[in-house]
Amino acid sequence: MTTLKSKLQDDLNAAIKGRDELRSSTLRMTLAAITTQEVAGKEKRELADDEVQAVIVKEAKKRREAAEAFEKGGRAESAAREKAEGEVLAEYLPQQMSDAELEQIVSQAVEEAKAAGAEGGRAMGQVMKIVKPKVGDKAEGGRVAATVKRLLLG
Repeated sequence: MTTLKSKLQDDLNAAIKGRDELRSSTLRMTLAAITTQEVAGKEKRELADDEVQAVIVKEAKKRREAAEAFEKGGRAESAAREKAEGEVLAEYLPQQMSDAELEQIVSQAVEEAKAAGAEGGRAMGQVMKIVKPKVGDKAEGGRVAATVKRLLLG
């Protein structure tokens, strides 16, 4: 078992023993998503830590989007629950990059793309290709895209 998955399992056991309903249900859903990913395809396989982390990122994004939808629908209690679940998942994700760090990486990539001859809004794809490997999971894709767009067009 991968170290991250075993940590999730150990934390789930501790949450169950501590009668922490929010944490235990969130970790159960996450472990179920990991298992689903492991059995997808033709053969069952063990996910590596980076693949487990990708599943956690996806689950956290689902919680964020659900919270936004509940807020728009006027269901504050459900939105609060989704946000709380997202906070539990955030403990297992890498520390997010600050806006200043992200902006610095993006501005360097914009200069690089412009030096290669890319201009205006069409350069967005080229800049994203440069930025994504440098940023990885340390910044959400939407946040990266917004920063690239702002620096390219602004």
